[in-house]
Amino acid sequence: MGNSEKLLEATLAHLEALVGFDTRNPPRAIDTGGIFDYLRAQLPGFEVTVTDFGAGAVSLHAVRGKPKYLFNVHLDTVPDSPAWTADPHALRITSDRAIGLGACDIKGAAAALLAAANASDGDMALLFSTDEEANDPRCIAGFLRDFPPLPKEEGSYQAVIIAEPTRGEAVLAHRGIQSVLMRFAGHAGHASGEQKASDSALHQAVRWGDAALDFVEAQSHERFGGLTGLRFNIGRIEGGIKANMIAPSAELRFGMRPLPTMNPDDLLERFRALAQPAPAHFEETFRGPSLPAGDTARAEERRLRARDLADELGIPVGNAVDFWTEAALFSAAGYTAFVYGPGDIAQAHSADEWVALDQLQQYAQTIYRIVDRGNA
Repeated sequence: MGNSEKLLEATLAHLEALVGFDTRNPPRAIDTGGIFDYLRAQLPGFEVTVTDFGAGAVSLHAVRGKPKYLFNVHLDTVPDSPAWTADPHALRITSDRAIGLGACDIKGAAAALLAAANASDGDMALLFSTDEEANDPRCIAGFLRDFPPLPKEEGSYQAVIIAEPTRGEAVLAHRGIQSVLMRFAGHAGHASGEQKASDSALHQAVRWGDAALDFVEAQSHERFGGLTGLRFNIGRIEGGIKANMIAPSAELRFGMRPLPTMNPDDLLERFRALAQPAPAHFEETFRGPSLPAGDTARAEERRLRARDLADELGIPVGNAVDFWTEAALFSAAGYTAFVYGPGDIAQAHSADEWVALDQLQQYAQTIYRIVDRGNA
């Protein structure tokens, strides 16, 4: 059996164990034992630090030697759905794929990192986290507080490679993400009379939604790195009492995914001011920066640095993607960062989620090659 086949065999053994741990998020009922006990046992020779950030957000930072690169992967998964045809926490292996909750997103990469770590004694650094699926990046924020990027001569990691399903290609750019809660206030009354624009909270919400869709359409010409336009979605409108009563209150939630060159603060102000009367409440509930982070010039500079690193490491460069990753958090902090992992995002979050065996094998072999050459 060749080295590549041995790496795949070890990867699948680790993946079977990792899938067996329930790390669904929500409910994120994760502590410092369980899956973290398993990881500790698989990392002999590493200096391991486990940190509990509360509410099920736990990270493990493992270091061997003096590595240049940090490999980051999240261990939490989305909840399973009733559409699964078998136990989601029992790994199934066919001739070409491994099936299990999180196998694609992204425990397959975690398993391959463990396999590569044990197949080589080269310098290596790993960061496992459990809060990616909840838009609550406590683990990454905590890591960045303790390990901010420093000048090369001071021993900081030179780059961070974040595992997500990218079909074995380096993704250098993706959209940001913002989520917003809005509330509208009206005046309850009988619906038979003539209404002013401000009377019905639901009418306000609908008018605002119409203006928002027009604004988004007007951004269709904006471009960066192969991405076009502003992604936008009204996810929920709730309010009112019944058909013959003017709605005294309404709540609307929307999300958007801007290009790296779009200013998130400016976007918020534009959406806040789209219709009159102004919303009674307007609150950004989550923000994730774009990859690369920064204004147009800085984002392009960071993208080129990431491209040069991917070329140096022999990782093929793929297209920009629409989904968000925590790579943007590392980029915003000043690290060179790109996304690279096995699996296709089309399988992530789906029933009977799977990852292709050949992509697992190729990813494990690439990580082994990077680590075994010393990455020093």
